[in-house]
Amino acid sequence: MPSTTPTTPAAHRRPRAAVAMKPDASDALLDAASLAALSQVCDLAPPPVLDDFTTGRARAVLAETELLVTGWGCPPIDEAALAAAPRLRAVVHTAGSVRGHITEACWERGIEVSSAAAANALPVAEYTVAMILLSGKRALERARDYRAQRSRGNWLATSPDVGNYGRTVGILSASLIGRRVIELLRPYDLRVLLHDPYVSDEEAAALGVRPVGLGELFAKSDVVSVHTPLLPATHKLVSRELLMSMRPDGVLVNTARGAVVDQDALTDVLLQNRIRAVLDVTDPDTLPSGHPLWECENALITPHLAGSQGNEWRRLVDLAVSETERWAGGDGFAHPVRRERLAFLA
Repeated sequence: MPSTTPTTPAAHRRPRAAVAMKPDASDALLDAASLAALSQVCDLAPPPVLDDFTTGRARAVLAETELLVTGWGCPPIDEAALAAAPRLRAVVHTAGSVRGHITEACWERGIEVSSAAAANALPVAEYTVAMILLSGKRALERARDYRAQRSRGNWLATSPDVGNYGRTVGILSASLIGRRVIELLRPYDLRVLLHDPYVSDEEAAALGVRPVGLGELFAKSDVVSVHTPLLPATHKLVSRELLMSMRPDGVLVNTARGAVVDQDALTDVLLQNRIRAVLDVTDPDTLPSGHPLWECENALITPHLAGSQGNEWRRLVDLAVSETERWAGGDGFAHPVRRERLAFLA
């Protein structure tokens, strides 16, 4: 009986590939140009995309598939799915986190995994930097007041607390996004602090930041930007005590996960008008309509828009195309997901 053990594709051979994600995710990500680009580097199974691995058609497609291009809504690639895909050797994910579909069975099989997390980090970092700078100028509040008053007032009487010169920004976690934020902040006249227990003093120096303890980060920063993944150890890491220790009128920016912050405590502190907040994520991600955070004028709440959207999705597909081409050519992934690092990723 011939062996069914999968082998790595020969150099420059186009691997058999299939797309696995929700149909609406595919519609958003994979326009005609993106599909054409993918088809240049792999032999892509025709639509519809796979969003259920248990159907007869899905099993027929999986039987020939060497590489899966996955996205939002991909079903878990579990033992049953892998049994239907004896030739599968790699997964290229067009989004960030792979927690929802990469299972232990994938690692046991030795499936190689790539993620577009690095590409998705850029728009989140851009959003974060924009909000840091806008909060320093109090742009949103002043625009609101200007609309109401229809008068500039005396600009020479602007408070010395307004502005970005010499402000201190605290970065909570040197994650992919946290590091990108640090990089994008370098041209500005800002002091940057970092709290990340996994970053050595030497690495912090190379990043151009000063490492500090968690308490010092909150007490000494004008803006604290949260970039830690949600793990059991980081659930409600940003506590009431830390929030109360922030400088008067300090700003908390959260683009990570809502549950990293003690939301009840944050709501109380905001209602006391002690600090300001920019929240692209909450817990739950869409707050109930009656939640008091909606009424906090010192909180800007955006609908989880910092990550890739609109034309930024093309960046994710471009990375997937590049990763597929590298893998097919025997060069391996430039952005691999390592099993041993999965516990520290979002």
